[in-house]
Amino acid sequence: MTGGRVLQQTGRRIASWVDSRWTVPLAALAAFLLRMPGLTRPVRADEAGFLLVARSWDPQPDSLYGHFFVDRPPLLIAVFRGADALAGPLTIRVLGALACALLVVLAAGTARSLAGDRSARWTAVCVAAMTTNTLIDAVAVKGELLGLPFVMAACWLSLAALQRRSAPLALLAGLCAGIAPGFKQNLAGGLVFAGVLLLVAVATRRVGGRDFARLAAAGLAGAAVPVGATIAWSLAAGVRLETLWYAVFGFRSDAALVLADGNTQAPTMRALLLLTLALGAGMLLILGGFVVHVRSEWAEDRAVTAATLALLVFDVTALVAGGSYWRDYLFPLVPATALAAALLVRRASRRGLATRTIVVGAALSSAACLVGWVLWNAAGMQEFDEHDTGVAIAAAAEPADTLVVFGGRADVQLESGLDSPYRHLWSLPMRTLDRDLDELTDVVAGPDAPTWLVEWVDFTTWDRDGGERLRDLVEDRYVLHGTGCDGRRVWLLRGVERPPLEPDCA
Repeated sequence: MTGGRVLQQTGRRIASWVDSRWTVPLAALAAFLLRMPGLTRPVRADEAGFLLVARSWDPQPDSLYGHFFVDRPPLLIAVFRGADALAGPLTIRVLGALACALLVVLAAGTARSLAGDRSARWTAVCVAAMTTNTLIDAVAVKGELLGLPFVMAACWLSLAALQRRSAPLALLAGLCAGIAPGFKQNLAGGLVFAGVLLLVAVATRRVGGRDFARLAAAGLAGAAVPVGATIAWSLAAGVRLETLWYAVFGFRSDAALVLADGNTQAPTMRALLLLTLALGAGMLLILGGFVVHVRSEWAEDRAVTAATLALLVFDVTALVAGGSYWRDYLFPLVPATALAAALLVRRASRRGLATRTIVVGAALSSAACLVGWVLWNAAGMQEFDEHDTGVAIAAAAEPADTLVVFGGRADVQLESGLDSPYRHLWSLPMRTLDRDLDELTDVVAGPDAPTWLVEWVDFTTWDRDGGERLRDLVEDRYVLHGTGCDGRRVWLLRGVERPPLEPDCA
């Protein structure tokens, strides 16, 4: 038997496995279960920051969340607060796993409405692979992941509303599309998809002007509900609307200027890594295949092709505009990937075969990476410097002690169990809103100076003059009390007696 025949038989066997009525529910179950190992890992920095903001949430006229600042919408913090109240810090990861399972089901439903059952099954496998691949992130849960089911639901409902000329479905589509940015501001892809779908449909006379106006009005009304609810809550809580606007949108403009002025080497390296990870996960190949064949897809269904392309362009633009290129920035591309896969896998041609092969490769990539990740962690090779340093500080501290972590490691803060007199838990807000470190210097020099100060990164990393002033002050008011994991210096306020730090950094 030749190698070609072996490959053909293997391909047919895999196709028969995927073309089963159980594929979609099994893919959804796999997406849920394959994220469960994340429950064994400590809370990560962003998760910890959102939890700390949620726990201290006290809206003020000039502060959306009270003591701490974070540039995220209230819905995300409310979800973290509810999950934490339900069963503790790691509950959010169970919620994230459920979101992944729901995303698989919604992606399959969208694919079925476009191209039938076969497309739905392959798309389900594709999305399950993307959301559980450790190349992207199979552990931490943030707004990017929690909002994806709403983007996908908006796409599905938009298609259904157009097909049935249904205003109620358009209303629901708009509602879902409007909810998604409440988890992360750039998750507006559902609005983009729905808007372009309807505009191209009326431009190509797929719908008449009256139906267009009716569906558009219903969709906009649905999208306005989450916005109106957020504004109403803000007014009821006594938060000024300009405060809400700056925290959710205005800050990003200021932060973008800070990132543009900073060292571009690290973001450039992360961008290159992000491309490599997108390739390894199969996402780049599927999206690239759609772009290559976009003209033929356009010839078959202009509205759907234009809407999918617009969604992809919007999400890529949002990723690039973010400027930081963290791995989980790939998650917002999952709905566009699902739509591209749905359009391509349905075909019996070489195009469809190639895409189905890529989906199989994506599933194998996810499985192999997850096995490697489990073995790496089981062997004790994974370092938890932030967690172990925070635990060591907690063991040496007194209940009334306070802590500031310079460098924005909220996971150290959370594990220490100590309050912070400084309002910034992340490095980017600190670099943007306390650029010269004057605010932190005042805190360290004042009566509420933190008992502990962790120098997670060098004080002069982002601002040499401000950092040197801060260092001189710290050396005057504090004593070096030891180091955390990886040699991170830990300072203790002079005159305070505490046991030595003994971090278990193994």
